[in-house]
Amino acid sequence: MSGQDVRRFVEQAARQQQFLDVASREDAIRRFHDHLDLTPRGEETVTLDRAVGRVLAADVVATVDVPGFDRSGVDGFAVRAADTVGAREDAPVRLTLNAEVLAAGTVPALAVAPGTATVIATGGMVPRGADAVVMVEQTEVADGEPLAVEIRKPAVPGQFIAAAGSDIGRGETVLRRGQVLTARDIGVLAAIGRAEVAVTRRPRVAILSTGNEIQAPGTPPRAAAVYDSNGAILAAAVAELGAEPVALGIAPDDEDALSAAVAAGLECDALLLSGGTSKGAGDLTHRVVSRLADPGVLVHGVALKPGKPLCLACHKDKEGRGKPVVVLPGFPTSAMFTFHEFVAPVIRLLAGMPPAAVTTVDATLPLRLTSERGRTEYVMVSLVEGTKGTAAYPIAKGSGAVTAFGHADGFLTIDAQAEAAEANTTHPVRLIGRGIHPADLIVIGSHCTGLDAIVGLLVAEGVMVKALNVGSMGGMAAARRGECDIAPVHLLDYVTGEYNRPFLAPGMTLVPGYRRMQGVVFRPGDARFEEHSGDVAAVAAAGDPACIMINRNAGSGTRILTDRLLGAARPEGYWTQAKTHNAVAAAVSQGRADWGVAIEPVARLYGLGFLPLQEEHYDFVIPAARRDRPAVQRFIATLDAPATVARLSDIGFSR
Repeated sequence: MSGQDVRRFVEQAARQQQFLDVASREDAIRRFHDHLDLTPRGEETVTLDRAVGRVLAADVVATVDVPGFDRSGVDGFAVRAADTVGAREDAPVRLTLNAEVLAAGTVPALAVAPGTATVIATGGMVPRGADAVVMVEQTEVADGEPLAVEIRKPAVPGQFIAAAGSDIGRGETVLRRGQVLTARDIGVLAAIGRAEVAVTRRPRVAILSTGNEIQAPGTPPRAAAVYDSNGAILAAAVAELGAEPVALGIAPDDEDALSAAVAAGLECDALLLSGGTSKGAGDLTHRVVSRLADPGVLVHGVALKPGKPLCLACHKDKEGRGKPVVVLPGFPTSAMFTFHEFVAPVIRLLAGMPPAAVTTVDATLPLRLTSERGRTEYVMVSLVEGTKGTAAYPIAKGSGAVTAFGHADGFLTIDAQAEAAEANTTHPVRLIGRGIHPADLIVIGSHCTGLDAIVGLLVAEGVMVKALNVGSMGGMAAARRGECDIAPVHLLDYVTGEYNRPFLAPGMTLVPGYRRMQGVVFRPGDARFEEHSGDVAAVAAAGDPACIMINRNAGSGTRILTDRLLGAARPEGYWTQAKTHNAVAAAVSQGRADWGVAIEPVARLYGLGFLPLQEEHYDFVIPAARRDRPAVQRFIATLDAPATVARLSDIGFSR
């Protein structure tokens, strides 16, 4: 190197010092996000065969029931369960066969009257009057006329029948906006009749490696050169985030070539460069990027280790949208760490995905680590399970190591004002890239479309929710056993006239939810219900053998209300139990039943008549030990948010 080259190196280093106005991590993120347009980059419609791995652009709501009719689960005979009472091998019950065979896809023409049965195949539509299916193995066709079948084992209502809407109910949100579609999701879309789906357009992310020392993999190694691992790693990481990597290759340390490559990259939705962010003679990247205006470079230098040389910039496109331009450090560990901390959240937003869940575990540091005061240090660690718990062993490799980030289970943080992390101290370790995160919030209890709306808001915020619909009593039991975070319930104590609170056990707290109206649902125009009050119509229907009801499952709040309404009466259809309000509405809408009890929003969804019975309190029981969990607090805050109250009002509920 000549004296002139040395002078140029020193002068460039001195000039670049002005760009190293080091920002804190939080300030750097704020400056960056304040200037970016982080909205998804539009949407497109794709066929199901092209939808795997794509991000949903909108919630998918079922417009049909699945199954769409009461469906037989076996080959056999559709019967009335009451006709089979007492059937035994040595004393079979004889039923006359109807003159039709219900193969899959056949619409029944005949009802199953008392004393009769209809041949039905697996997947066949259960006819009116039948409330059970007897397996062919438990029967024998009788000789003589009329043709008959002998039943050798009694049936129970609902036996081998999949009720309409028992899998998916019309109006149910089956997939959520921001969800990455899997093969299982494609099956759900096909099951509700969707041939196409709206997905977020994949943002195009340009990736450019810089420096004379960088060479492409697959070429013979050169002296003083390194293979371009950053380009490959970044492309894969971008693809994992649901975006489309656009490889621009390697730009040498030539200002014109680099400027041309940057201009090409700016045609994409984001531009990532690696290398050339530090002071030095080879640094042309910052010089080229600093020419961007409105606003251009926002941050050059962040007070963290690894990753201090990070450069964050913004470029306005022709539509005036702020587009991210990031120059990552050249060292692989620094590049990948800063990518995941600063770039990955931006790409997720551009791709229409919710923020990534963050998982931490507490672990003990087995040795003392020194740190540089003034810079937040992130230490890559490997987790080991020992007899005294989890230990976090630092990976003793520098930021230039390719494998350090890949071998790490997570990282711990040493505060900027600390000079060391002492041995045998416990630290939260943030996990990186290890499998599927467990649910943040477990909800077990009564189902409601209002709860669906609240869960949808939480999912949109990145909260992972598992919801199990087991009824109010089942939810109470789960809360007592500490198996859930939240149990939605609507149980009325008829002694006090109060909802839910009298049922609380020690160690439970009650969060008031919202009000919903329960009532009798029926097909419009049915004179047996029109112009009557709910309780009067229900009592009259219970006494009419030709008026078939559809009941709710034992343990549900609706079943308790129905039993109080009916008293000792057990009308036709009483033992046919649906697990959801949707299933009740579907049975009535399709004429398999004439009435049932459900909530008003579901009746409205199915176009049914509705006779109010009682406004009930749909509240949330929380085990006291779980009340302070972040996801539970997020649920409570979402429940009380004005936007949630407005949404609940729109679909028929009140706070």
